Amino acid sequence: MNWMWSSVIMLVISALMLSKPVQATEQEAKNCPDILNFTFKRLGQPAKELLCQQYEGRLLLVVNTASKCVFTAQYEGLEKLYRQYKDQGLVVLGFPSNDFAGQEPGTEKQILNFCRLTYSIEFPMFEKVHASQPLAGPFYKKLAEMSGEFPSWNFHKYLISPSGNVIGSFKSSIEPSDQRLIEMIKKNLPHG
Repeated sequence: MNWMWSSVIMLVISALMLSKPVQATEQEAKNCPDILNFTFKRLGQPAKELLCQQYEGRLLLVVNTASKCVFTAQYEGLEKLYRQYKDQGLVVLGFPSNDFAGQEPGTEKQILNFCRLTYSIEFPMFEKVHASQPLAGPFYKKLAEMSGEFPSWNFHKYLISPSGNVIGSFKSSIEPSDQRLIEMIKKNLPHG
């Protein structure tokens, strides 16, 4: 009977270790650009990941998203940008937020299904966050500090250089196909 309990205990410990959020080691935190020193759970994944471990050295387009917004159709353009430039180092990071007029009321599973089924989204989508100025979590506070502005609505876009600097901040009305955004992306691709 003892071997059975020890096997169960080992399985439980293994499961807990696998679901433990990713923590930056002191060395990783020192080498990581400030804006990438945050952990988030990707939609559909059990554990959090450190942005630095996954995306350091990449050109990042960070977007606060919503499924029931007049700008929701921008998902299509964001996915197109991601597919067109991902091999050259661009990653679009989607952060659902319900801060603006309650336009992202869904659960994480509903959001993920909506994104995949409606827009065939392949770029990383993360857990819901607070992005608006009065509610912003640490990540969006840092983005605002580095760019000089908080999102004023859904689908605000921040462009982060491969070295971890915010090099562009684009209001919701700026479409993913806007030439100003595309030119800035092309100019800063790490593998372009």
